[in-house]
Amino acid sequence: MRSGGSGGSTDSLQHRDKNADSITISFRYLDSTRNYKLDSSIGDFTKVFPIPGTHIYLGNAGNASRSLLFSPNFSAGFDPGFHAFDIYKYKLEKVRFFNTTRPYSEINYQLGSRVEQIIQLIHTQNLKPNWNAAFQYRLINSPGFFKSQKTNHNNYLLTSRFQSVNKRYTNYFALVGNKMQSAENGGLQDPAANYLKDPDYKNRFNIPTKLGGDDPFSSNFFTTKINTGNKYNEFTALLRQQYDFGRKDSVFTDSTVVPLFYPRLRFEHTFQLDQYSYTFQDYLGDSVYYKTNYDTSLRRPIDTFIVKDSWKIIANDFSIYQFPDEKNLQQFIKLGILLQSISGEFASGRKNFVNTVGHAEYRNKTRNLLWDIEANGKLYFTGVNKGDYQAHISLQRLLGNKIGSLQLGFENTSRTPSFIFDSRSSFYFLKTGKDFKKENNTHLFASYFLPSFKFRLTGHYYLATNYTYLTNFYQLEQENTLFNVLQVAVEKTIKLGKRWNWHAEIYFQQVVGSAPVNMPVIYTRNRFAYEGNLGFKNLDIAFGVEARYRTAYKADGYSPLHGQFFYQDSITIRNPLPDLAAYMHFRIRPFRAFVRAENLNTARNLGGFGFTNNNLIAPGYALPGLQFRLGVYWSFVN
Repeated sequence: MRSGGSGGSTDSLQHRDKNADSITISFRYLDSTRNYKLDSSIGDFTKVFPIPGTHIYLGNAGNASRSLLFSPNFSAGFDPGFHAFDIYKYKLEKVRFFNTTRPYSEINYQLGSRVEQIIQLIHTQNLKPNWNAAFQYRLINSPGFFKSQKTNHNNYLLTSRFQSVNKRYTNYFALVGNKMQSAENGGLQDPAANYLKDPDYKNRFNIPTKLGGDDPFSSNFFTTKINTGNKYNEFTALLRQQYDFGRKDSVFTDSTVVPLFYPRLRFEHTFQLDQYSYTFQDYLGDSVYYKTNYDTSLRRPIDTFIVKDSWKIIANDFSIYQFPDEKNLQQFIKLGILLQSISGEFASGRKNFVNTVGHAEYRNKTRNLLWDIEANGKLYFTGVNKGDYQAHISLQRLLGNKIGSLQLGFENTSRTPSFIFDSRSSFYFLKTGKDFKKENNTHLFASYFLPSFKFRLTGHYYLATNYTYLTNFYQLEQENTLFNVLQVAVEKTIKLGKRWNWHAEIYFQQVVGSAPVNMPVIYTRNRFAYEGNLGFKNLDIAFGVEARYRTAYKADGYSPLHGQFFYQDSITIRNPLPDLAAYMHFRIRPFRAFVRAENLNTARNLGGFGFTNNNLIAPGYALPGLQFRLGVYWSFVN
């Protein structure tokens, strides 16, 4: 049917864009060939909060954190050794490279008690159909409930992914920056935490701490000065280029020709620049504190104390891929060699190192989606980490839609201890040098997942020898005898009613043998919630109670100067009540909100009703009292 005199066509014949009023957005990770969708779920707050549900932290968002679950380092090669703030960082392996049909933006804002603020901005768009760029920024700022707890973390991320029209050439580019600032107070002056029971200290900011002096409380997040604490700066620039050889093809539609390309051989080059700076500074240094805890004398009773390590690492990686099945890009064999140049600057001077590394990988997610195989290995041939290696293999099998899936895996690593165990580091405070052998860690794991029953069972078995650790703030030690750790996790959603659910997580772990490792035997996290729409079409809501509980154990101490948790075997942390929170999360189309009242368990009468029954988290460190959090998340399609 022809149109009228205008020469156009009618709606019945006009080719319509299916994405004109919607958006299709997906992303992939740098070393993954799979595409993922954005998660807009609202049930679990930890998916939008930087601190995972299995971690503890030193009382203020942005302070040092560690996992309650035993998890040794399985990364071979050079490691500066500073990981207490890892959960707050943007990491290269978690960088998302997007593909979207329309520009997409997010503005996220969280506000908590004592002016805790988390701001996050995300924008991504395809500059051309084959070229996407994205920008991401996050600020974590919180003055804290106790003295000298202030945190101010700034993270930014810029990415680009370009693919040529003929699909032979692909370019990945990423800039990742993390500026971490966390004040340190050394814990409460009274190790027995009697200040927490004194009505004169209902305002927790008045409790004397071991470090940081008497800085006044400030809610201005533009003021970032930290007199006593850790300042970490990390920057990474990455450029990856790939060129494929294979077979061209095309698909014809009514109006266009869509080019296709099936690669059989791929050449890849990756350039990466890393710059790290780790500083502990104390402009109010107490000579008694440092002499008692670090056997270090300052020149005056109050003196400036600064310790710093800086690193610059340049790496070039050359790899080749072979695809046995041209129509399955998730099956490939990869071989490569990495050349690494490392230069460091620390108290003893400057030093240059090199590494030469070989690596190999095999992946296969079968076309029938029943098998998923991953195997990779890395060996350091020459250089400062000569002899380091890591090997990993994972097999996953879909047993059936009603039976679920089973995963089995193994990994083993031999690694040079982190550089803070090297006498050349500025953070090395032993009076004499010690020879630390390579750590060796083995991990056996299995997981069974039954989606229809909303059930997951996971088991981990660790074997560790030459395990390195800190004790007594700065003493560096190594456990040469072999010890084992068994860890079992159960996750289950139990139906309590038509819209009421109980989300249960239970973790059991046990050390076999004599080992300098303390951890709670049982840790459990439970959410009892209504999840539905309350009869409103566009509303998705979840509200209820969340409880976390860990059995009594000798929790690790914390060394402010090193930014490290250390082994101690004298103080038991015992909290009779779980950490309780009430929450209401909801979503209305592109808008999500999270309203929470946390640490309800701290309510008591201490010279008047208040939330002062703080749960201890480590020797000298306590969680806050009642804490309100409000988070709002907007997404926009331009």
